[in-house]
Amino acid sequence: MKMKWRTLIFCGVAALVGGCAQIGYFVQAAQGQFSLLSEARPIDDWLSTPGIGDTLKVKLTRVKEIRSFAATDLGLPDNDTFTTYADLKRPFVMWNVVATPELSLKPLEWCFPVAGCVNYRGYYSKEDAQAYAAELRAEKYDVEVSGVPAYSTLGWFKDPVLSTFIRYPDGEVARMVFHELAHQVVYVPGDSRFNESFAVSVEEAGVERWLEKYGNDKMRKDYAAYEARKQDFLAMLLKYRKTLKANYDRDVSDGEKRKEKAAIFQALKDEYQVLKASWGGYAGYDRWFAEPLSNAHLSAIATYHDLVPGFRALMAQTKSMPKFYAAVRALSTLGEEERHRQLASLGNSPSLTAGNLQAAVDH
Repeated sequence: MKMKWRTLIFCGVAALVGGCAQIGYFVQAAQGQFSLLSEARPIDDWLSTPGIGDTLKVKLTRVKEIRSFAATDLGLPDNDTFTTYADLKRPFVMWNVVATPELSLKPLEWCFPVAGCVNYRGYYSKEDAQAYAAELRAEKYDVEVSGVPAYSTLGWFKDPVLSTFIRYPDGEVARMVFHELAHQVVYVPGDSRFNESFAVSVEEAGVERWLEKYGNDKMRKDYAAYEARKQDFLAMLLKYRKTLKANYDRDVSDGEKRKEKAAIFQALKDEYQVLKASWGGYAGYDRWFAEPLSNAHLSAIATYHDLVPGFRALMAQTKSMPKFYAAVRALSTLGEEERHRQLASLGNSPSLTAGNLQAAVDH
């Protein structure tokens, strides 16, 4: 009952902040969150339940190991997050809608209580997400709808392990657990680039250490192949994102920009087929092309990766996870422009800013 009232209070506050036009959206968000929590049961209860299947038992046991490692070896929050499991019977927990203007890579922003302003709008129903996407497309925005296997409530609720990602390879499950827990360590409302790049840096370091301690040769080989494909794919997307930006910055007519935009997206699709062949036909990224390509597909790439080199450099300088988290917290107190500038400097020249930040932390 306490959890239910907390959800209802959140809904009420959100509705007041967002205005009457947003009430329907916030109601679906609150109902979706409450439904998710109501489906969750302690992992130990699932493990003692007859007939759940050996595969799920193995996976849930492995999650307990990953969760313990996150707290003891990575210094991530040791709380009730990821200690329960929910079988949602759908492929994703929610669907995000991302939108940009037709000739720009700058995503639209939506502002919410707690999370601040973010460049996506999430729905627990795929149909609702697609309906909102259709509204945006009618307004001539470029739009992408993408499924989300997991997310963080920043410690406000007891986030469960979900059926939407439990059957992923073990390295991928570990990555997602570390990423979402990282959001509970440091989160700056309204600065998605900072928050997501930080969480990516934690997941990278976490999986590397977890595989070293618990992995076998096959797991390490499989994850190395997965990472190599991801880096190949990311490099391709960043290249075409840069090309698109250059196109939109040209001093030519909108018609010329539209023509070049179409050519760039066709080149991207063609290059993906070549890349896919080099992977031996691996089709894991095919769903990225399920909808017509748009600026929205590429706008979020920077959110998750632009500042990662700076965080990697800072982690190398601080040499321990607690000191790294302290340094990141120090960064989070700066203005957005300044913390981004310092992270960019760190990524280009690790010794330039890390020493200054560490001195501030030690002091």
